[in-house]
Amino acid sequence: MVPGAAGEPAPGAAAGVAPGAGPGLAARAQPACENKVSPPPPVDTSEQVPPGEQPPRPLEVPENPVGGDRLGECGLVLPSNAPVLPDDISAANWLLADLDSGAVLAGLDPHGRQRPASVIKVLLATVAAKELAPDSTVVATAEDVAQECTCVGLRNGATYTVEQLLQALVMASGNDVAHALARRLGGIPSAIRKMNALAAELGALDTRAVTPSGLDGPGTSTSAYDVALIFREAMKYPDFVKAVQMQRINFPAANGNGTVQVVNDNRMLTTYQGALGGKSGFTDDAQHTFVGAAERNGKRLVVVLLRGQQSPVRMTEQAARLLDYGFSLPPSASADPVGRLVEGAPQARKKTTEPRPTSTSAAVGGVANTADGPRNTAMEKAFGNVGGPITAVAGIGLLLVLGMYLRSRRAKAARAARASGTQPS
Repeated sequence: MVPGAAGEPAPGAAAGVAPGAGPGLAARAQPACENKVSPPPPVDTSEQVPPGEQPPRPLEVPENPVGGDRLGECGLVLPSNAPVLPDDISAANWLLADLDSGAVLAGLDPHGRQRPASVIKVLLATVAAKELAPDSTVVATAEDVAQECTCVGLRNGATYTVEQLLQALVMASGNDVAHALARRLGGIPSAIRKMNALAAELGALDTRAVTPSGLDGPGTSTSAYDVALIFREAMKYPDFVKAVQMQRINFPAANGNGTVQVVNDNRMLTTYQGALGGKSGFTDDAQHTFVGAAERNGKRLVVVLLRGQQSPVRMTEQAARLLDYGFSLPPSASADPVGRLVEGAPQARKKTTEPRPTSTSAAVGGVANTADGPRNTAMEKAFGNVGGPITAVAGIGLLLVLGMYLRSRRAKAARAARASGTQPS
């Protein structure tokens, strides 16, 4: 890796350098924010747009970094008097946070934008856990089976439960399974909209899913901060927790004969004390990605690594070293964190505290809200706020005129009958 390259720390801010002066040293060592807006350029053709189409615009960068100002720094973000970081952390972006309190303990370019690869499946799994009953079913299609693998091995026409698919999605990162679950969520475009809506709701404003599986496509984006937010949300759902902690399951065989074993590909699950589960990913453009969590002495930490390499040590070993580092930090690191994992998008919280607009403060083209809700009836559109009373008076007048007319006709009929010596029927 070249110091100062996209997402890499500049000389003096590399992993393993003791920031004895606290935040000051990290601030002085800030590299250029090369991935503040977009991930590095792709290395293959996976993000080419069809002829005649324009690539999607990068996501807007919030004026204030979500989670705190220091999380907008592009180099190391460490607490005061932090100990020396572990060696051999290859990730261009990483983040370490308390899973329960949301305190961000340390990071490297936390909001720097990278590609998620298969860690985006955590977002898909969360949407599925929210919306689908575990015993509901999905019938696999030829399109599911034809997905670019990694694949679990679905069989065209076979029926699977959502629980089976969710577990296979998280444990073995099946792209065929991701496609099937996305169809069950209303179709691929609908599933992607739901994934992005949930990301925005959580405050993961660096994230744009473009495929349900994490295969690269135009405009794909996330950050270490966002992945931590999404994983934290996923861990609130028992179906996800069960899937991410499962070591092996029996899954229907693709040839229709019996079952095959699906084994969890997260090595930390069996090698790291207190591991709570995690998810890895890889594409040529994203490189290696990982999110995982562990618990020790009642404290639960989450670690995210993006754009890493499997050398000089594997990504799961890098994650383990960062988790060890986090568990060793003094209590002051949690009491005075470098940032926080937010509880929902900041702008969404702001809207709930704003007073409801009145008819004089409604936006142009909008409708003012009142205690009775939006007033956009056909009557108001035609007559404005006084339309109701005017229409009521006009109606009463019309009834009176009609009554007088009927009385006049009845009187004429009676007179005619008397003149002819007959009675009305």
